[in-house]
Amino acid sequence: MSELLIAKGHGLGNDYLVADVAALPAPLSPARIRFLCDRHRGLGSDGILLADVGEQIRLRIFNPDGTEAEKSGNGLRIFGAWLYRHGRVRLGEWFEVGLIRDTVRLRVEAELEQGALLIRVALGRAVFRGADVAFQPEAGEALDYELALPAGGSARINTVSLSNPHCVVFVDALRRDDFLSRAPQLCTHPAFRAGTNVQFARVAGPRTLQAWIWERGAGETLASGSSASAVCAAAVRRGLVPAGVLEVVMPGGTASVEVTPAYEVILVAPAQLIYRAVLEPGAEAGYLAAG
Repeated sequence: MSELLIAKGHGLGNDYLVADVAALPAPLSPARIRFLCDRHRGLGSDGILLADVGEQIRLRIFNPDGTEAEKSGNGLRIFGAWLYRHGRVRLGEWFEVGLIRDTVRLRVEAELEQGALLIRVALGRAVFRGADVAFQPEAGEALDYELALPAGGSARINTVSLSNPHCVVFVDALRRDDFLSRAPQLCTHPAFRAGTNVQFARVAGPRTLQAWIWERGAGETLASGSSASAVCAAAVRRGLVPAGVLEVVMPGGTASVEVTPAYEVILVAPAQLIYRAVLEPGAEAGYLAAG
């Protein structure tokens, strides 16, 4: 894969590579995606954003393991920053981005210090039916549902779909040993036919939540926009916090999430491009040979 021009950005420490499908010298196979995302032998990232900017703006999102994701709140904001820096969209104007399952609306709100941008994303309506996240034990709303874990013990889960699957676990206190033990088991639990993103969260104030994230296909990440939104939607649905504007504190930073009474979700947080680069010829072949 020679002469691949690629950019990198992050949203609250959750980093993605951005490539234009029109400029790809070869298709992005799962092996190529794993190479590019590899933090030791590749460029390193939590995923790849593949831009298709024609008459309609479309985006495909890939996890670092080579699988495709339906949606990413941080990825969408990074993509919005990429579009803005390339002159494709304007400050303060809504624009639409087509994903593999739905279409979302974005707006670049403001230019921040050191090149960051504040970006608003209307992610759509959160729903809580188990069927919408391919949760086999319960097709209806799975709220505070006790699920046995493969290694023993259980978790009280809340299923949320934002066109991608989420499993929210509310805890009284966030503990590393507990999170690192239960979150990976939930992510690949056979009860979720397509796997799921997992969030361990606690209510930290009247309108503040704290969350740790284990993402499907990526593992632990510093932040996740759709995960923060799922946490807020589940907390409102459970009556733990009121509808309205909430804050979610994650290891990578804080995102603002508005949940309406109808469970429409709007995410507001910064995103920033870091660099543009050209991949050296032969780098991919060396990676594949070593693997």
